[in-house]
Amino acid sequence: MGSTELRKELECPVCLTIYTDPVMLTCGHNFCRDCIDRALNTQKGSARYSCPECRKRFRSRPALQRNRKLCNIVQHFLPSQPYQESGLFCTYCIHAPVPAAKTCLLCDACLCEEHLWVHSKAPEHVLCDPTTSPETRKCSVHNKILEYYCTEDAACVCESCRLEELHVGHQVEKLDETSEKKKKQLRNVLQNLMTENEEVQQRVQNLEDRRRKTLEKATGETKRVTTLLRDLRRRLEELEKRVLGDICRQAKQVSLLYDDVIKQQELRKEELSRKMRHIKKLCNMTDPLTVLQESDTGDLYDTEDRHDKELHDGGDLDVAGISHTLHTGLADIMSGVNVCFCSQNAADIMLDGNTAGNKLLITDDRKAASWSDITWNGPDTPERFQDFPQVMSLQSFSSGQHHWEVHVGLSDSWRVGVCYPSIDRKGINGSLTGYNHKSWGLYRNGSWYSVVHGSTVIRLLQKISSDTVRIYLDCEAGQISFYELSIPIRHLHTFLATFTEPLHAVLCVWAGSVTLSAGN
Repeated sequence: MGSTELRKELECPVCLTIYTDPVMLTCGHNFCRDCIDRALNTQKGSARYSCPECRKRFRSRPALQRNRKLCNIVQHFLPSQPYQESGLFCTYCIHAPVPAAKTCLLCDACLCEEHLWVHSKAPEHVLCDPTTSPETRKCSVHNKILEYYCTEDAACVCESCRLEELHVGHQVEKLDETSEKKKKQLRNVLQNLMTENEEVQQRVQNLEDRRRKTLEKATGETKRVTTLLRDLRRRLEELEKRVLGDICRQAKQVSLLYDDVIKQQELRKEELSRKMRHIKKLCNMTDPLTVLQESDTGDLYDTEDRHDKELHDGGDLDVAGISHTLHTGLADIMSGVNVCFCSQNAADIMLDGNTAGNKLLITDDRKAASWSDITWNGPDTPERFQDFPQVMSLQSFSSGQHHWEVHVGLSDSWRVGVCYPSIDRKGINGSLTGYNHKSWGLYRNGSWYSVVHGSTVIRLLQKISSDTVRIYLDCEAGQISFYELSIPIRHLHTFLATFTEPLHAVLCVWAGSVTLSAGN
């Protein structure tokens, strides 16, 4: 392993500098003791501890174990490494190139370990890490070493600059002191960035989990709907076979009946033809005696059709019976198959009169709220909305799926949605539904409709034609959806959020009245 790669292995992942008093967590990662202490102190407020590098979680604050072997490597190996990595060689070693350990800013010379030992005895010589451009560390005006930092001008200055008029009276600090302060600021910034990065990673993980759950739910619903429709098709096919079989059976019975009647009528037809021929023969005879004798047979005068009644009684399909079988079968299919998606309705949702604004009237069943010109001046309690005709529900929802409906047909200025119980009860922006981060709402103002959350208004392009809207809440999925109960039901908008408190239904009405009802 090269020295550069080895140096990388000896850098703390928090401060990105060489380890100072390295300690190890149980997950195997190493940090400076001060760095990991600050990181764990930051996590103390959330009562959740994790490794800044691999994010492994710990149930309690992890114990820090000193990594002695790593301490030895840092102490004994690193001091000889900087000059080996610089690629610079000692100015005074003229017979063979010897790696430089330091650069003297006073002499503008690179020094190896041997020359450095003699050179460093003089206090006026200022040493730094090996560099090819020592002039950058000197004052461009006085060609003196930059030793101070002017905090008012934010500039590095030399001893002569500090005493000149340009910086006289300014607060000046040693470069080392200012550098340490800057490092401390940078470490705080780094710690804040690490904390924010952890929060972002957690949000990404939450979103990934929600997406995975949504996809799993979609897969489950796809299977359920596919099974449902397959069962419906099977039942319909069975019903079709049964009804068509009944029709075919009746058709065969009627056909056989007609065949029998037709045969009888054919025989009757032959008998009538015989009689007609005999009568015509008699009518053409001239002998009266023969006419009288042969016409006295009784069957010539028998013209009654004895089969007409049988034909009329059973000569058609039982259409009423077929329709009854079909309708009964369809009713059995619909009652025997669950076609509803799983969702709990809010059948017992009621309004909390203690939260109602002084311009609202709540009905006795606590299902409807109406706006009044008269201020009824209810008790001035912390729960009551002071600036808007708004009211919350008694019930709250912290888990599961719920939906309820609001009849808004009697008002042309309303607002419905959900909110946290911690929503402000005073203030124009803090308490109005949607104009804060603690509530989500759908509202109508005259002829236009919008959804709003966190003061961000989204105008709906289509007008709501129905007088009823549905609110659907999925606590685990973090979804709040609004629907118009038209035919068919039309989706208006869905908000996605990570809920941190239970949710209440909330109504706000400036004209007319609105009514809560359970979902179907």
